[in-house]
Amino acid sequence: MQNLTDKLVGRKENGIGWIVFNNPARHNAVSLEMWQALPIVLEAYAGDPEVRVIILKGAGEKAFVSGADISQFKEKRSSPEAVRIYNAASETASAALRECPKPTIAMIRGYCIGGGTATAVNCDIRIAAEDARFGVPAAKLGLGYRFGGIKRLSDLVGPAFTAEIFFTARQFTAQEALQMNLVNRVVPVAELEKYTLDYANTIAGNAPLTIAAVKRALIEHLKDPAQCDLALCQQMVDACFASEDYKEGQAAFMEKRKPVFKGR
Repeated sequence: MQNLTDKLVGRKENGIGWIVFNNPARHNAVSLEMWQALPIVLEAYAGDPEVRVIILKGAGEKAFVSGADISQFKEKRSSPEAVRIYNAASETASAALRECPKPTIAMIRGYCIGGGTATAVNCDIRIAAEDARFGVPAAKLGLGYRFGGIKRLSDLVGPAFTAEIFFTARQFTAQEALQMNLVNRVVPVAELEKYTLDYANTIAGNAPLTIAAVKRALIEHLKDPAQCDLALCQQMVDACFASEDYKEGQAAFMEKRKPVFKGR
């Protein structure tokens, strides 16, 4: 895969599409160029039948994503127009991640702060190492936080924990994040990559059409009820029952063997 910037790297390995935030000198802080590249990589993976699962990670050992690259603020966010462009790029990237039709896993080590927490929340599953640290420091910086981001966090952890995260602006440990339902699993640092890969491979071995239908239902579930596309959800369920994979799943069950799904 051709990468638009060396600070956001996409690579495909054994059915897994990796996205690496590659700015370790700044604890993988996200630049405007990284936000702009993320939807392009996601679109490529979405259209690639060989990619079954997408894993997002940070380069190095210190951070998943530590937030926005503040070194760019003077140049990229110094005027209302510049702020609009930056916000549009970050929101487009966030929407692309939320709407990605394939399962996404955030593999989190070290700092997962501000935009890092938001990026992790936009993934389907979050697996954290014991050294992970989470937080949204907006109240320490005087930043306003838009409704959509607050709602997404609240949908995940509930209003009370969302209030605690925003009001205190402090960092939370991986175990605290687990208690809040901010992450799915916490594992030892040395086991993080293997555990995440095993998890991804388990998902990759299941029927892609079933997973896609479930993911679409979850996406629609988080929308305003008036905007839910229930007809699309039903079409995707019907497609599962009409698929070759459905026949393969039944045959494999009867023959007591592992199914081989092809996504059709």
